[in-house]
Amino acid sequence: MQDKYNHLEVERAAQAHWTARDAYRVVEDSHRKKFYACSMLPYPSGKLHMGHVRNYTINDMLTRYLRMSGYNVLMPMGWDAFGLPAENAALKNGVPPAKWTYDNIAYMKKQMQAMGLAIDWSREVATCDPAYYRWNQWLFLKMLEKGIAYRKTQVVNWDPVDQTVLANEQVIDGKGWRTGAVVEKREIPGYYLKITDYAEELLQHVQHKLPGWPERVKLMQENWIGKSEGVRFAFTHDIRDDAGELIGGGRMYVFTTRADTIMGVTFCAVAPEHPLATQAARRDPALAAFIEECKKGGTTEAELAVKDKEGMRTGLSVIHPITQEPVEVWVGNYVLMGYGDGAVMGVPGHDERDFAFAQKYGIPIVQVVQIDGEAYDYGRWQDWYADKERGLTCNSFDFSGFNYKDAVNAVAHALERKGLGEKKTTWRLRDWGISRQRYWGTPIPIIHCEEHGAVPVPEQDLPVVLPPDCVPDGTGNPLNRREDFLRCTCPVCGKDARRETDTMDTFVDSSWYFMRYCDPQLDTAMVGEGTRYWMPMDQYIGGIEHAILHLLYARFWTKVMRDLGLVTIDEPFTRLLTQGMVLNEAFSRTTTGKQYYWQHELDIERDEHNRVISARSKADGLPVDYEGWTTMSKSKNNGVDPQALIEKYGADTARLYTMFTAPPEATLEWNDAALEGSYRFLRRVWQFGQKLGGHEAVAGQTHALAHPSGFGKAVKALRHEIHTVLRQVDYDYGRMQYNTVVSGAMKMLNALEDFKAPQEPGARAALAEGFGILLRVLYPATPHIAHALWQQLGYADLHGDLIDAPWPHLDEQALVQDEVELVLQVNGKHRGTISVAAGASREDIERAALASEAFQKFAEGKAPKKVIIVPSRLVNVVV
Repeated sequence: MQDKYNHLEVERAAQAHWTARDAYRVVEDSHRKKFYACSMLPYPSGKLHMGHVRNYTINDMLTRYLRMSGYNVLMPMGWDAFGLPAENAALKNGVPPAKWTYDNIAYMKKQMQAMGLAIDWSREVATCDPAYYRWNQWLFLKMLEKGIAYRKTQVVNWDPVDQTVLANEQVIDGKGWRTGAVVEKREIPGYYLKITDYAEELLQHVQHKLPGWPERVKLMQENWIGKSEGVRFAFTHDIRDDAGELIGGGRMYVFTTRADTIMGVTFCAVAPEHPLATQAARRDPALAAFIEECKKGGTTEAELAVKDKEGMRTGLSVIHPITQEPVEVWVGNYVLMGYGDGAVMGVPGHDERDFAFAQKYGIPIVQVVQIDGEAYDYGRWQDWYADKERGLTCNSFDFSGFNYKDAVNAVAHALERKGLGEKKTTWRLRDWGISRQRYWGTPIPIIHCEEHGAVPVPEQDLPVVLPPDCVPDGTGNPLNRREDFLRCTCPVCGKDARRETDTMDTFVDSSWYFMRYCDPQLDTAMVGEGTRYWMPMDQYIGGIEHAILHLLYARFWTKVMRDLGLVTIDEPFTRLLTQGMVLNEAFSRTTTGKQYYWQHELDIERDEHNRVISARSKADGLPVDYEGWTTMSKSKNNGVDPQALIEKYGADTARLYTMFTAPPEATLEWNDAALEGSYRFLRRVWQFGQKLGGHEAVAGQTHALAHPSGFGKAVKALRHEIHTVLRQVDYDYGRMQYNTVVSGAMKMLNALEDFKAPQEPGARAALAEGFGILLRVLYPATPHIAHALWQQLGYADLHGDLIDAPWPHLDEQALVQDEVELVLQVNGKHRGTISVAAGASREDIERAALASEAFQKFAEGKAPKKVIIVPSRLVNVVV
C-alpha cells in the first residue's frame, strides 16, 4: 500500500478496474426495484464546466447510494448536439458543424470518464445521429396524421444580411446580433405543434401529479400555461377593405379578464399586423411608417414588457357594445397579433399600462371602480385602481354597485343577449412553432411538389439525412444550395420536387431523449420494452434555466406519445431537483469596451472576512472594478477548468468540494481555500487507512462485533458515535442533502482519529468496522479513494467489490449507552461535563452535578437555589 496519497494513480487504477468489469452496464431486471436517475444532457460545447461537475456528481452520488441499497439504477448520458453554437463555430473556424460537434463530444466524454461517473455508456445517444433524429421525423409525421402538427404562416425576425431567421433573443435593439442589420418582420410558412390542445391537462397535472417537483418550478409552469377566465366580445364597425368587404365581418374581438371595467373603455389598441391597422395605413403614410418601425425588434411578451409603450391613432373607430358610443382605434407597439385576437380594450382608469399610455397621448381616463375610503387621483397611478377584490363598480349605469364577480357575470350576460360576446377561458400558452430556417438540426420530413403541395416523406424513406459536410458562411441556410439534398421526387405523382430545408427546433431533440436511453439500440421502433421498464424517470436533475420550456415540451411530448400508444405514462419525471449555479468573483475594466481579468492577473486586497477591498492589474498597476459573485463564464474570465483541477487535486477532491460546500439546490461560491481543505481531508482518510492497515487481518476483526458486551468503555463510545452519525447520514442521503453527508463523513473520521484505547477489548474490530462504514459513506462522493482503500484493506474479501457492497447496517445496540455525558452549567455558564448512567433519575443527576469538582469550584461555597435539567443534554445549577 503506497504511503502517500497519489490521486492520479488511485483514480487511474480504479477507473481501469471499473472499465475491465464493465461495472456500469445496466440491464432490465424485473426481480429488483428500478430507479432511473438522469441529469439533463449537455450541449457539446467543447469542455465541461464546474456546473456540469456539480450536476453530474449529484446524480452519481444518488446512483451509487441506491445501487448499494439494492436498487437497479440507471444513469445514462447523451448529447444535445444540434443547434446554433455549432453553426457559429463553423462560421468562425470554417469547419462543418458535424466535425466540431463530434470532436467536442469525444473530449467531453473523456472528461466525464475522468470524473469517475457511473454512466452506462452503452446507452449513449447524440441527437445529431440519424439513428436518433429519424424518430423525431417519424413522430412528427404521426402528429401530422393526427392533426397535432400543422402548417401555417408565422411572423419571424428576418436578418436581411445573414438571410436567416433569428430567435427573439438574437435581436438586440432591433438589430441582428451578428450582422448589426436592422431586423425585419416577415410572414413565412412554418410547422406548429398543437400543445394548446393539452393545456388543461398540462396545468392539471402540474397541480396534482408532480408532488416531487419544487414549488417554484410548478408555479413557473402554471404561469407559462397561463389559464385566464374572462369574456371575449366584439366591438362592431363598418370598416371595409379595398374590395368593399367588412373587415372581420364588421367585428373587432377582444378578450378581457376585467369585464367589470367595460364602461371605462376610452380607446382600443390593435397590433401593427392587425387587418384594421393595415387598412388604415393604406391612406396614412405616417401610420404606415410607424407600423414598419413597430415590426422591428423582438416579439416576446418579455421584450414588449420593457419597451416604451408607443402608439398612433388610426383615424378609425369602433362601436362600444354597451353604450353604442364610438371608441378610437390606436395601433400599439405593445399588442401582439399572435396573442388572442390581436386587439385589446383600453381602460386607463384601472390598468397601469393603459393609464401610462393615456397620460402620454392625452386619452380620457374614466373611473369605473371605487373602494370606500380611497380617493381617485387622475394625475397619478395608485395600485388600488386595479384591485378587483375590494372594488365595487361605479359610473357604470346598470352595472354600478357590483362586486367583481357579479359585474363580470352581468356584463357577460348582457353581451351574450346582444350576440356580441360570451364567457371564455383563454391560455397564455401558444402552439409550439418548430420550424427553424437553419442547417444544423433535424430535417423536417416534407417534400414540396408543384402539383400536390407539401407532401409527407413516406415512412419507409426515413430518415431524411442531413448532409454532414455543409459549412455555414452567414449567407443563409446552406441546404438551399445543396442540390443533392434538395432534388427528389414527389411520393404522390413521381414528378420532380424539392425537399423542405427548414429544420426542427432543438427543443424537439431534448423532449424525449430520456426515453431513448431506455432503448438506445432499438431500430424497429421509437421506444420499446426498456421504456416500459424504466419510465417514468424517478429523479431528474438540471438547472433552473430549463424550468419552463424544456420541461413543458418534454411533458407535452410524453402525452402525445401516450396518445399514440407508444407509452402508458402521463408524466415523464417523478421528482425534479434544480441544482444551484456555481459562482466565482469577476473583475473588469471598461475603456473602449469591457475587458475581464483572471484573478491571477491581479493584485487583490481583501479584509479580514476575505471581502475584496480593491484590485489592480499586475500588468499596468491600474485599478480594475470588482463585479462581485457571478456565474462562472469563459467570457468573464472567472471559470475554473475542471480538467486542470482534476489533474492537480483529483476528481475525488473536485467531487467532494462541490458536494460539501453548499446544499444541491443552493448556489455555490467558489473558494480555493475550501478546495484545498477537501484535498487535505482525503489525505487524512488515506493516512488513517495506511495506519489501520498496519494491524493484522483488519477486515477479519469484524467477527468480534458479534459479542459487543465485552467491549470497553472507549470502544462502546466510538461505536456509538459512528452509528449515531450513520443514522443521520442515511437520512441525509434519502433527502439528497449531500453537504451534510460529507459533514457526517468528516465527523466519523474525527472520531476514528481521536480513538485512544487501541488495547481495549474490541478496539481493532471497532476501528475496522468504523472505517468500513466511513468508506461506504464516502464512496458515492469520492469513489476512487474509497475503492482503493476498500480493496487494499481487505474489505472486498468480506463484502465484495465496493460498487456492489451492501449499505452499512445500523446497529441499534450501538446506539444504546451505558452512560451519557451532560453539559454542566453554573448560573447559565458552561463549566464542564458530568457522566451519569443512561437511565439515571432526576435525583441521581442532581446529586452527581452537585458532587462534581466543577460545581464545587465555581459555586464558591454558595448553596444551590435551583437545579434545571434538560434531559440528555445539560444540567444548570443556579446559586
